[in-house]
Amino acid sequence: MHLKRDDHVHGPPIVPVIFVLEDAEGLTGTSQKKWELMGGEGESLLELAMDNGINIEHACGGVCACSTCHIHIETGMREVTAATEAEEDRVEEAPGLQRNSRLACQCEIVGKGPITIRVPAWNRNAVKEVPH
Repeated sequence: MHLKRDDHVHGPPIVPVIFVLEDAEGLTGTSQKKWELMGGEGESLLELAMDNGINIEHACGGVCACSTCHIHIETGMREVTAATEAEEDRVEEAPGLQRNSRLACQCEIVGKGPITIRVPAWNRNAVKEVPH
C-alpha cells in the first residue's frame, strides 16, 4: 500500500523533526540511526518520513485504518495535532503501546518544534508490498 496524500498545502519546511530509527537498515537501507529533517506545518510525520527515504510501514496507506505506522513521540507532543478518538482506537492495537504512542499518519505538525520521534525496530509489516 502506498501513502495516500492529503490535498492541503503544507507550510515551508521550518520545523526541526528528528527521527531515531531502531532498525535503520530495515527502514532506510543505511546504518544511519538519527535523521534530522525539517517539516512544514500541516505535514504528517509519515509524509515527512516517506519523502526523506524513511520507509515507515503504513499498510492502510496512511488513512488511520491500521496501526503499522506506530511511533513514539519522545519530545514535542504539543507540536503535533492531538489524537482523535479514531486514532486512539487504532493505536491501542499496536504492540509496545506507551503513553507517547501515536500513528505517524495522524500526527500533523502544528507547532514550531523541535519534535523527536522514535520508530521501534519491531514495527515492521510482515507482508510488504514492493513499490511498482
